[in-house]
Amino acid sequence: MAETIINTEYSEEMQQSYINYSMSVITSRAVPDIRDGLKPVQRRVLYAMHQLGLNADKPHRKSARIVGDAMGKYHPHGDSSIYDALVVLSQDFKKGMALVDGHGNFGSIEGDGAAAMRYTEARLRKFTQEVYLADMDKNVVDFVPNFDETEKEPAVLPVRVPNFLVNGAEGIAVGMTTSVPTHNLSEVVEAMKRYIQNPKATTEELMAVMPGPDFPTGGIVTNASELLSMYENGKGRVRIRGKAEIEYAKKKSEKDRIVITEIPYTMIGANVSKFLSDVASLVESRVLPDISDIMNQSSKEGIRIVIELKKGADAERTLQGLYKKTKLEDTLGVNMLAIVDGKPEVLGLRRILEHNLQFQMELNTRKYSTLLDKELEKKEIQEGLIKAVDCIDLIIEIIRGSKNLAMAKNCLVLGETEEIKFRYPESKEAASKLHFTVNQATAILDLRLSKLIGLEILALQQDYKKTLVNIKKYEGLLGSRKAMLKQIVSDLEEIQKKFSLPRKTVICEQEVAVFETAPAAVVPAVLCMNRFGYVKLIEQSVYEKNAEVLEQESRLQIPCDSQSKICFFSQMGDMHQLKTKDLNFSKPKDKGVPLDNLTNYDGNREEILYAAKEPSEGDLPLIFVTRLGMMKQVKAQEFLSSKKTMMATKLKEEDNLLAIVPNEKEYVCLITSQNRVLKFTTAEIPEQKRAAVGVRGLKLNPEEEISQVVFLQEKEKYPVKIGSRKVELSNVKCKKRDAAPEVIK
Repeated sequence: MAETIINTEYSEEMQQSYINYSMSVITSRAVPDIRDGLKPVQRRVLYAMHQLGLNADKPHRKSARIVGDAMGKYHPHGDSSIYDALVVLSQDFKKGMALVDGHGNFGSIEGDGAAAMRYTEARLRKFTQEVYLADMDKNVVDFVPNFDETEKEPAVLPVRVPNFLVNGAEGIAVGMTTSVPTHNLSEVVEAMKRYIQNPKATTEELMAVMPGPDFPTGGIVTNASELLSMYENGKGRVRIRGKAEIEYAKKKSEKDRIVITEIPYTMIGANVSKFLSDVASLVESRVLPDISDIMNQSSKEGIRIVIELKKGADAERTLQGLYKKTKLEDTLGVNMLAIVDGKPEVLGLRRILEHNLQFQMELNTRKYSTLLDKELEKKEIQEGLIKAVDCIDLIIEIIRGSKNLAMAKNCLVLGETEEIKFRYPESKEAASKLHFTVNQATAILDLRLSKLIGLEILALQQDYKKTLVNIKKYEGLLGSRKAMLKQIVSDLEEIQKKFSLPRKTVICEQEVAVFETAPAAVVPAVLCMNRFGYVKLIEQSVYEKNAEVLEQESRLQIPCDSQSKICFFSQMGDMHQLKTKDLNFSKPKDKGVPLDNLTNYDGNREEILYAAKEPSEGDLPLIFVTRLGMMKQVKAQEFLSSKKTMMATKLKEEDNLLAIVPNEKEYVCLITSQNRVLKFTTAEIPEQKRAAVGVRGLKLNPEEEISQVVFLQEKEKYPVKIGSRKVELSNVKCKKRDAAPEVIK
């Protein structure tokens, strides 16, 4: 075979491949069909259960069997994705109407996962049987080959209600998402009925009977005024908050409590535990200081989260804070995207109902056409049997005189009597006049003699009358759109009466929660840091009682308060800031928290030389001295910053800081590693900016560096050891900066 080479642009090939992949994900995986409101995996799971006969009146079957059938016959993807779909279909806290009856651990509203598929069991719910899978044998939907063309599967399920609204949908495709909230079954049916009665009904008129979403978790929708735009355009948002009540204390010994009994739909799953941790964080950060305890008392009976308040707390303010600062009030983005005629489309409420009505008309037309064909076939046979009863003796004579079944059938259909033996000549003449149809002749020859009993003949005649009534009914439905619409309404009312549930979600108009954070109380404190870099914040009163012990174990003690910023200067020339509000008050015996965890400080390569409270107006400038003898003064106000880390000074290569001190002393002594000393006044150190390197304090010899820096007042005795000698620095002669130093021998 000759080789064919196709030349194509790489970019064009990639673009086309990506588009093909995107459309495959959109239409075959992530987005539901507008007709049945189901994704392919959901449709296949339900059909596999239907094929297994897992009806509501049958025993549950292992989920692994259901998943295996769905994967092997219809859905060639991972078993986990199929089982996840089965689990979600069974969770009544996620679906407006659960479609699967799960037996075993199918997860919880708090985010607990379902047990493995080998442990759980499932079957269809009665609602699913009657509303989603009924009439599958009446040719109501098309069947298409499965992935390997060994089975047939329905292209869509014959769902009799707008499931796209009832159970909602969530899906992330390529470049687009769908997010449809759940709605109340009874209200959706009412909206459908109203649309059938008046196809020109406005969205506002439809919302009179279906005012908005109805979440299985209940809650309160607080932006009713925005829903009209959402249902008209198919896009919008739903602001939903949990149902919480304030239970005021009845006795002095009791405390006020906030009890949450319903949560927003967006909180189901892991967000319940996140809500609890968020509340704890708000208490620790003193945003909601009035909360003393939080308890999750939820059970199979429902959600119950109890938040206990301190005595004298403002319960209403705390509740508003919970709405504002946690997921107790949340926003659900809505994008009603569905597959319409094989393409993704965003639909408003009227378009959703319009497409569903078209689908219901198609389902009912195919259903009643099939039923009519069956009734016409039945009528034909019943007429033949009734006619046969009137001449049963002749028919028996034909059967007895025929050599085989074909001869008897030809006589009944065509009146052929040549080879049949008759007892009476007139019988032959009567037989030649018979003209039954082929179906009638087959039914007559299959007729049991017991059917010739009087009561059986009477029942046959009654069945015939019923058949005529059914034919008239079906022809009337198929011949009149008005009659068909009336039948659809009747079916919807039957479903509504049988399966509807009361609304759970309250829809109203409420203002967005307003919460102003109260200024936190300023508590005097002391920040202590030990030699291992652990810091702890201790209240001033507690520090004073334990001052001796804390001074012994602490390398730094910095007076501050609960709303201060502490500046830590390292020998690498960086300044790290710590907010004391990020620390909880500690007890004197507590270990503390590593400074590394609270700032960008790296204890493995840096050493803290100086720490102080954030500078304020009037603070003394800081003097910087490096190992290579560079010096400068910097105004304290230059270190006012909101950054966690900033450059405190610029350093030469291979240089680092040796000392950082406020300019409180009159003199400075620089002592070198070669036992040389230079003393001069601090007034000679120039004031420069943070980004400056500084000026030279003294000229160093090769391999020499500053080993000690001492600041002192005039006549202040300050003996230091230099080499092998003890030198009193007050006796060292004062010179100019950068002058020749004194050599100590």
